[in-house]
Amino acid sequence: MTTTDASRDRKIAWGSRFGTVVLRTLASTWRVRFLNPHVVSDVHDSGRRVIYVLWHGSLLPLLWSHRDRDIAVIISEHSDGEIIARIALALGFRTVRGSTSRGAARALLGACREIESGHDLAVTVDGPRGPVGTVAPGSPVIAQRTGAAMVPVAAWASRAWRLKSWDRFMIPKPFARVTVAYDNPIRVSADAARDATDERERVRAGIERAGQTAAAQ
Repeated sequence: MTTTDASRDRKIAWGSRFGTVVLRTLASTWRVRFLNPHVVSDVHDSGRRVIYVLWHGSLLPLLWSHRDRDIAVIISEHSDGEIIARIALALGFRTVRGSTSRGAARALLGACREIESGHDLAVTVDGPRGPVGTVAPGSPVIAQRTGAAMVPVAAWASRAWRLKSWDRFMIPKPFARVTVAYDNPIRVSADAARDATDERERVRAGIERAGQTAAAQ
C-alpha cells in the first residue's frame, strides 16, 4: 500500500465515522411520518421482495427512515461512495457496490443475488452522477430478472439544507418534519431485459407522485 493509498483510507475511515455520528445526532431530532406504508407490506404479503426506487437527492432521510431493515442498497464505487457505504453499513444496511457508470454488471448480479436471498433492495435510479430525474435502466432489469416489485419512494422535509450539487442533495434541518411517501408498486411483466427498460417512465412518474404526496402533507 502506498502512502497515498494509506492517506486516502484514513480519510475515508474518519469521514465515515464522523458522518455516522453527525447523521445519528441530527436525525434523532427529526419527526418522521410514513404515508401509504401498506404498499410495502402488501408486496411482502404477496411473496415478492421490494426494490425501493428513489432520487439520489433524497437518499439521506430515506437511509435514516429505513435503517435496520436489512435492506441492500446499491452504492457507487467512486471515492465518495465508500464513505456512504460505510455509513449505510453502520445503519444496518447491506451494500452492493457499482453503478451504471462503473461496475454495472457486477452491481446487477449482486443486486439479483440479494433479492434471491430474501432481501429487499434500494436503488437511487438517477445516481451516482445524474442527470437529475433520469431513470437508469438497472432497476427495471433487476425487477424483470427477480420478479421483485419496484416501489417508488420519496421524502419531503419541512426545513432542509440543499447542497449545490447536481442532485440538490437534501439534508433536513434539526427538528424538521420528514414525510416519507410510497407510490403504487410497479411489476415488470416483460419477457426480456431489453423490454424491461421501457418501464423507466413509470418509475419516474411514480417517484414524482410519491414526492408530491409527501410534500402535500
